[in-house]
Formats: sequence, C-alpha cells, structure tokens
Amino acid sequence: MISAEQGGQLLRFARCTLEAEFGRRKREEPELPDDPVFQEHRGVFVSLLKHGQLRGCIGSLIGIEPLADAVRRHTVSAAFHDRRFPMLSADELPDLRIEISVLTAPQHLAYADGEELLCKLRPRIDGVIIKMPQGMGATFLPQVWHELPDPEVFLEQLCRKAGLPGSAWRSGGLTVQTYQAVRFAEEEPPAWTN
Repeated sequence: MISAEQGGQLLRFARCTLEAEFGRRKREEPELPDDPVFQEHRGVFVSLLKHGQLRGCIGSLIGIEPLADAVRRHTVSAAFHDRRFPMLSADELPDLRIEISVLTAPQHLAYADGEELLCKLRPRIDGVIIKMPQGMGATFLPQVWHELPDPEVFLEQLCRKAGLPGSAWRSGGLTVQTYQAVRFAEEEPPAWTN
C-alpha cells in the first residue's frame, strides 16, 4: 500500500508543515519527493501526541484530494482546529510526536444483530465507522483497539463518540463500515532544524 520509506517522508513533511506554521523553517512550503503515491487520493488521519496523550487528530475517511495535500491540511487542522483541544503552541513542538494513518477504502459490514457484529469485528485490525440513518456517526482508527481491546467497550465508546447511547450497537440498526490503516509514527520528536 505504502512503504516505510514513503511513510517516513510523510512524517517529515508533516513535521516541516508544523515548523513552517510557527516560523521555525526558512522555507515557506515543505516539499515531498516527486512520487506518484503522494498524488493518490487516500483517506488519511494525522494524530498529534504529547507525552503519549492525544493532543489533536483530524482526517478524512475517503480520499478527496492528493495524499500530500491531505497530510498538509490535516496536520494544520489537528494542531489548530480540533475542537477537543486548545490550539497548539510553539513551545509544545519539542514534546510532540506525529502519527499518520493512511487508510484503505471503507467496506460495508453486513450484520443482523449485536452478537453477529461482535463476531465479525477484527480487533487491532479494523477501523470502524458507525452511522445512524439520521446522519449521526463516528469512527475509531484501528489503533484505538490498543486502548479499548474489549469489543463491547470499543463499540460502546464509539456509539458515545457519535452522540448515541452506548448500547446503540446492540440493536442492529447502525450502518457499519470497516477499513484498515497503515500507521507511521515518529519514534520521538526530532531536534529542531533551521
């Protein structure tokens, strides 16, 4: 899908994007190598973590723009427009770690009831999207399974994220899609470069 080298290039690109936002880079526009994969339209999420805790996460489930443009836009949005957190400040950058998840296209998951849904989910493999007919919905990336390894708890928390009762998944009335992700993460924030 995407190589470790390409993932590393995307991480450096995201880091340079943040540095440019805070005026810490001489070049205005960070650049990626000329590689066709960065022009593919892919779903992607950018997560910012500070001391192991989520500090911002924004993305799109489907590819609506080239991957390079999506990474740039979502990096800035995760830093400044995730309503769950205050805007990122420059003094946080040395403690910030970036993760990028490049997604496969979501696939519909057919199921009759909550028990069948539990049987069909693949913990630590599938990202899950739930939707109600009236448009309410939410997703958890595959890495959320590390925090919520129990499928029932995972689904309860996903329903709550969508503004639904935690038990809404049991009825069989939700539209469910799954997807996979290739995740790339900085091991530790790099030293500043100028």
